[in-house]
Amino acid sequence: MSAFFSGDWVSAAQLGVFVATAILALRNTRLPRRWVQVSVAVGAAGSVAALILAAVRPTNVAVGAASLWTGLLLLASVVLIVRLVLSSDSVTIQSIFAVISAYLMIGFMFAAFCAAAAKFQSGYFFADHQAGDSRNFQYFSFVTLTTVGYGDFTAAGPGGRAIAVLDALTGQIFLATLVARLVAAFRAPSAGAAAAAAPPPPGGAGPAGGSAAPGGNAPPPGDAPPDGNPGPGGGEPPNRGSPPRD
Repeated sequence: MSAFFSGDWVSAAQLGVFVATAILALRNTRLPRRWVQVSVAVGAAGSVAALILAAVRPTNVAVGAASLWTGLLLLASVVLIVRLVLSSDSVTIQSIFAVISAYLMIGFMFAAFCAAAAKFQSGYFFADHQAGDSRNFQYFSFVTLTTVGYGDFTAAGPGGRAIAVLDALTGQIFLATLVARLVAAFRAPSAGAAAAAAPPPPGGAGPAGGSAAPGGNAPPPGDAPPDGNPGPGGGEPPNRGSPPRD
């Protein structure tokens, strides 16, 4: 969003999206309901306080604290998502989407940490006195996370360089271990498995060559029923003899 628009409302909108993501991650966890409610209340209250503090007193400390809170909120969301994926019994397409979302959130998280470091330290964050705004911080974070390293933006101070190193290491470890492992373990359901899992037709299937009678098994061919009628095998009932005639 910050790549196309600028202004304080962009930061507020991004923080609102991050808070909503954290709430969704909390709702899908297996934590007790009481813990979920407390966490949602703390996250919402902290975000509102950070926005008000940055808007009313836009000093370096206030804006830096708001950026730091945003980074910590994203970090908690990433931990919740990864924990939920790892606790699942199977790997589904939702698991793949979840870890991709967590990977993108890591990029925004380090961008927030860079913005906080730029406000807390003296001097410029980037070398050559380049501007440090949300656009450049997010660009720098994702370029570092993916280890592309164009070199157009470089951290000038030791704090920014430490954040850049953690950013690059986290991106590589996350992709090479978690994402690659989940993608390798993912198997789409085949047509045979779907057919085997389908429920049987109503009434059940009869034996090969015909269907079973509704009331039970059919009598063997050639045997006559007790009432003397011809059996399924055909033929007349046996002549058991008749009384002699005079």
